Amino acid sequence: MPAAPIRYRIRPSDPDAHLFGVEMTIAAPDPQGQRVALPAWIPGSYMIREFARHIVRIEAQAGGRKLALRKLDKDSWQAAPCEGPLTLRYLVYAWDLSVRGAHLDRTHGFFNGTSVFLCAIGQERSPCEVILEAPDHPACADWRVATTLPEAGARRWGFGRYRAADYDALIDHPVEMGRFDRVSFEAAGARHEVAITGRHDADGKRLAHDLKAICEAQAALFDPKTRRAPVDRYLFQVTAVGDGYGGLEHRASTALICRRADLPHPGMPGTPEGYRSFLGLCSHEYFHTWNVKRIKPAAFVDYDLARETHTRLLWIFEGFTSYYDDLMLARSGVVDPNDYLTLLSGTISSVLRAPGRFAQSVAESSFDAWTRYYRQDENSPNAIVSYYAKGALVALCLDLSIRARTNGRRSLDDVMRLMWQRWGRDFYALPPGQRGGLAEEGFPGLLAEATGVKLDREIRDWAEGTGELPLAALLRRHGIRLEARGADQAGATIGARLAMRDGMLQCSGVLNGGPAHAAGLSAGDAIVAVDGLRMADERALKALLERRGIGARLRVHAFRRDELHEFELVPTAATPTEAMLGIDPKAGAVARRLLSAWLSGSTGRPKRS
Repeated sequence: MPAAPIRYRIRPSDPDAHLFGVEMTIAAPDPQGQRVALPAWIPGSYMIREFARHIVRIEAQAGGRKLALRKLDKDSWQAAPCEGPLTLRYLVYAWDLSVRGAHLDRTHGFFNGTSVFLCAIGQERSPCEVILEAPDHPACADWRVATTLPEAGARRWGFGRYRAADYDALIDHPVEMGRFDRVSFEAAGARHEVAITGRHDADGKRLAHDLKAICEAQAALFDPKTRRAPVDRYLFQVTAVGDGYGGLEHRASTALICRRADLPHPGMPGTPEGYRSFLGLCSHEYFHTWNVKRIKPAAFVDYDLARETHTRLLWIFEGFTSYYDDLMLARSGVVDPNDYLTLLSGTISSVLRAPGRFAQSVAESSFDAWTRYYRQDENSPNAIVSYYAKGALVALCLDLSIRARTNGRRSLDDVMRLMWQRWGRDFYALPPGQRGGLAEEGFPGLLAEATGVKLDREIRDWAEGTGELPLAALLRRHGIRLEARGADQAGATIGARLAMRDGMLQCSGVLNGGPAHAAGLSAGDAIVAVDGLRMADERALKALLERRGIGARLRVHAFRRDELHEFELVPTAATPTEAMLGIDPKAGAVARRLLSAWLSGSTGRPKRS
């Protein structure tokens, strides 16, 4: 007999107080006392966020009478034994304007299921039904709904009844409600839609044209024969704000926040930097439809939402996605090769600026994402490396190595396709107990199987080690020149990250081994004067460094808390942290062919005479 569905009802009960009202009904509760819990984290964002702290009131009822409800820990409760049905009613405070949580006011409402839907422990595989109720506030009378939750009576874009196969599916379809503009297009055999919330002047036709090209390029990578997306419908939920950036992937949608200035406007020439950044974000999250949502590390096949789920493979699942997101812009024709090289230069530069790459490997960074990458402090540049950015460069090195060793006949694309065929294509079609993913030590063998190339030592050195990557040599074989220079052309640096705070020039971070470190300066110190001259801002310091030069002895006065200290600081030459990439006009025929194949996604096989 099929399990009775877990039923939810959610309503924006008080937009001005930012409260969602939720009702949950469990037809057949555990006779020993039903436990319910809210997830402590959301898949795709690897940090314990303790969403249950936003539940401001909760009560239980059965048989028309109030039932005792005992809180067990930070995010779970247990109801007193009852025959059922058991109903819980609670309020959720929603004032997190991000892609991870829930937000509600008179302009719109947004939530991820992890923020609002309690899970019936022991009944996670039961089907779920959700009634999305319209707010009764007069300012919200014209609200609509944007979600990929399957309709169960509701009309698309409307309030009403929706369904999900189980709890995991329920929390993987975020909901946007309010006033939004819609853009739609067909791509890769699927309906694609964009819902833009917030004031904007976006050119919908330009956006649809460019996203269509990106989506089709990605589908062609994973399935060259069918060129179809793994969904029938996909939704980009975009919130346009004055200043913001972020995205979170879901199985048939993505939640995005962007600067409204980064959206394309009518008559906009070319592809400006801000718009490239937005398209790269869309490309990144869409790539996750395959890589992370269906192709997973084995540790994520059946994750525990109550506690951290560790893996050393985020450099593959996030890093490879970060490699392909910009590459797909080039392969789709949305940006030209020079623009792509500019984007790649930025990724290389971001890694060069972080001395933490010598202290932590990308595999270690992956494992420590929960406690270090997502909880950075003033010493993070010295201590950690980004598994996104350096992971993308490891992917680049692997891709170029495979292409060079096989004369363009194989590439990292073949590895992605093998993972898709083995674990991703049928992931949601299989019963939960039969799903699989990439084992922690399985990648070297998988790469060799897909390409015929053995790169075990390189994978060990690049992913488990902290040495420099052979970027210049590999790029040179593909007709690209790499040059690195200091961030400041004048060449003098104090080895500290600076920011204006409370009208003072403050060290936000001090880099290990640099002049500021040697002088004794620390994060939080506010520099007030150098050689007796007031430092009103960073420009003043830069001008002084240009005049004094490398090796000068500078007398620095700085406040540490409320105490004034004096330091002697000797600027040094800036280390190369800015990468410059360019196509080598002297590249040979083989390099030019490999370059063309890499940027186009073709096999690059030489033609037979």
